Amino acid sequence: MGTWATGRYALMISDRSGMAFPYREMMQEWTGSWVHSSEYESKQPQLTPPYHSADAVALQHPRAQHKSGIVATLEPALWFVPGTAGTDITATPNTLPPETANEANKKRQVTLRLGTVTVST
Repeated sequence: MGTWATGRYALMISDRSGMAFPYREMMQEWTGSWVHSSEYESKQPQLTPPYHSADAVALQHPRAQHKSGIVATLEPALWFVPGTAGTDITATPNTLPPETANEANKKRQVTLRLGTVTVST
């Protein structure tokens, strides 16, 4: 099998400028073009960005959420009647604003039903 010539006296045409340069001084760019070492431009770093793995957003083994029959109902009473401040409009006891935070918490009702168990507080 034959061997390649050394190119000691050979010339090669630059793909960028079209000029003839010594064969041994030619370089191949990342685009595949053969250019002289004085015309050579390396690949821009923006063209090879570093690898970033994706953010962990999804679960590996997800399951669908089943309806469990949970019903939560919050029924606060109407505590504030707009426009009654400084007027002689009387409100029913259920519509008066609570005087303390404890009274406000007592008026809130939570009903939670899990299967056949009912919890009321």
